[in-house]
Amino acid sequence: MTCSFFDSAWRTWAGRFGAFWLATALASANAFDLQAHRGGRGLAPENTLAAFAHAMDLGVTTLELDIGLSADNVVVISHDTALNPDHTRDASGAWLAATGPKIRALTLAELQRYDVGRLNPASDYGKPFAGQAPRDGERVPTLAALFDLVKARGDTRVRFNIETKIDPTRPDDTAAPEPMVRALLAEIERAGMGPRVTVQSFDWRTLALVGQLAPQLPRAYLTSPRTLRDARWTSGASAADQGLSTPRFVASMARAGADGKAPVIWSPAFADLSAAQVQDAHAIGLTVMPWTVNRRADMARLLDMGVDGLITDFPDVLLALMRERGMTPPSR
Repeated sequence: MTCSFFDSAWRTWAGRFGAFWLATALASANAFDLQAHRGGRGLAPENTLAAFAHAMDLGVTTLELDIGLSADNVVVISHDTALNPDHTRDASGAWLAATGPKIRALTLAELQRYDVGRLNPASDYGKPFAGQAPRDGERVPTLAALFDLVKARGDTRVRFNIETKIDPTRPDDTAAPEPMVRALLAEIERAGMGPRVTVQSFDWRTLALVGQLAPQLPRAYLTSPRTLRDARWTSGASAADQGLSTPRFVASMARAGADGKAPVIWSPAFADLSAAQVQDAHAIGLTVMPWTVNRRADMARLLDMGVDGLITDFPDVLLALMRERGMTPPSR
């Protein structure tokens, strides 16, 4: 990998503020982390500024979101690599009849023609989120716009858990790992949000790049049974081949090529997580952040296991449960 002015500038900036950055991240790691998945899509349209504003009103610790690159290399917030007919209308107000163009194929101006402010009533996708309040007119936002929103609100505490939305089995659907990571890091640097950002991904190639280019940033290693079985997701390595438990495999991969100072998070599918795995992860210094937990009973079970936080579409439900248990809610 060739060095560039960006690498040098980032490392200079990170070194200057590294102590503050690390202290902020570690302080956050000591409190329970309530993360609003896609801004809390059970309550407001996913990955929109309206959802993120509502999540901040509730008082969540962290805004969880996904990013990709537009055709003109703008970092935009979208879970899907193509426009999704389950919640997308065209400029005339008509629902997309099928999957739309890829995000990577559209410029920001072209993306802004689509409305993502409500669920398609004809789609099964929205049934679990029947209480979602529509916000007509919401557009696919840029990451810069989210950072600007947070600053405009004077919110100095909310954190960001940003997923690089990239699929190594479908390389033509998105930008490649390096341009995506470099664009993301540049946006974080421009906004001065480094101390408040975690980067997460199922595609561990992007996390390896973050470890090299911005080693102070916490990295969250997303796992599912499917991705753990396919080494394309895990940078070519295999837990089974190494004879390691999943948390120890995560720790091994995270510490390869990074300086080991930034927190490392393991973010497993919640249904696959056991109390023994939580204990194993904590014993080797990992933070455990399961996804995506929407039922109160599952939240309670995972809290009993001692997880460090939860990613949920219903932050209001988790917040109420925390209060009932006498847990300190996030301070806003």
